Formats: sequence, structure tokens, C-alpha cells
Amino acid sequence: MTRKILMLCGDYAEDYETMVPFQALQAVGHTVHAVAPDKKAGDWIHTAIHDFEGAQTYSEKPGHRFTLNANFSDVRPEAYDALVIPGGRAPEYLRLNARVVEIARHFLATDKPVASVCHGAQLLAVTGLLKGRKVSAYPACQPEVELAGAEYMNIPVDQAVTDRNLVSAPAWPAHPAWIAQFLRVLGTRIEG
Repeated sequence: MTRKILMLCGDYAEDYETMVPFQALQAVGHTVHAVAPDKKAGDWIHTAIHDFEGAQTYSEKPGHRFTLNANFSDVRPEAYDALVIPGGRAPEYLRLNARVVEIARHFLATDKPVASVCHGAQLLAVTGLLKGRKVSAYPACQPEVELAGAEYMNIPVDQAVTDRNLVSAPAWPAHPAWIAQFLRVLGTRIEG
């Protein structure tokens, strides 16, 4: 079953957390529209590569320019089957945009599939719809997840958690688990 998926992006989204699900979801036949506020198809965003190198937090290096393939101004959330929120610093900015919050709220309120990784939980927290949910995120987001009334799932960095329609993970090392769980929630069957 082919799904139409919206990916909410912004400058300094984490490179892997943007590129990998964008490509993987298309590879299994889904349509993915990557958008960012005030941008149109053909525009690009900066990405950042976050790595875990033994410091108290992640390091950050410049990533690739990620080209958007749809117009933010054309987004009608009811036309999409699912939502993907990459992490990085973008969610910190995206959560300040009322239209972005309204879009994210639509997916949670209608129980459509949502995949959030790393700092994506910052955007989900401001929707007001996380109360009682189980959510993983980058550890620095734990206070926001808990203030939103959710249970922060402190899982290994390479794992993911599914709570009904919401699939979340702490960071890009979780891609195999996170994407596999999201595909299950989407009802995607891979045969071969």
C-alpha cells in the first residue's frame, strides 16, 4: 500500500535523520513530500551531522544541502497519510511556527502515523497532545517530553519505541529499528 508522507524540515535538521528516511520511504514505494516554512520545491535547507564522540553532548559538523520537493504553502495535512519529523536543531525553530504546530497537531489528533527522531519531540511537545504517551527522544529533550505529560522512554540510542501511531527514537543510530517500526505502523509490506 503506497502512502503519501509529509516530512517537516527546517535548517540544521540532522543530515542522516532527514536523508535516510526520505530515501528509505521512497525506496519502498511511498511518496514523501519534504517541506520547510517559507520554502518551495527546489529550495534547499542546511543540514548538520551530529555525532557521538565522547563529549557530554553530540558534536556538530556541516551536512549536505537537502533539496525540498514540495511547497510548504501548499501543505494540507488532511491530504497526507503520515508525518515524519527529523531531529537536529530544526525542531527548536519549527515549534515556534504556528502553522507547523497546527500541522503536527493534525496528525496526532487524527491518529495518523507519526515518526519522530531525536529533537523532533520538541515539536510534538508543543502540540499539547503527548499526555499519557510513551516517547523517546534525544536525552536532552527529556524535560520537554515530561512537561508535555508523556513518559520519556530512556532506551538505547539504537532502539525505537512505538506507542499506537507514534514511533520515536533517540537519534540516527536507531534508523533500522525506527524505520522498521514506522513501516509496520504504515502497514507497509516488503516482500522479497
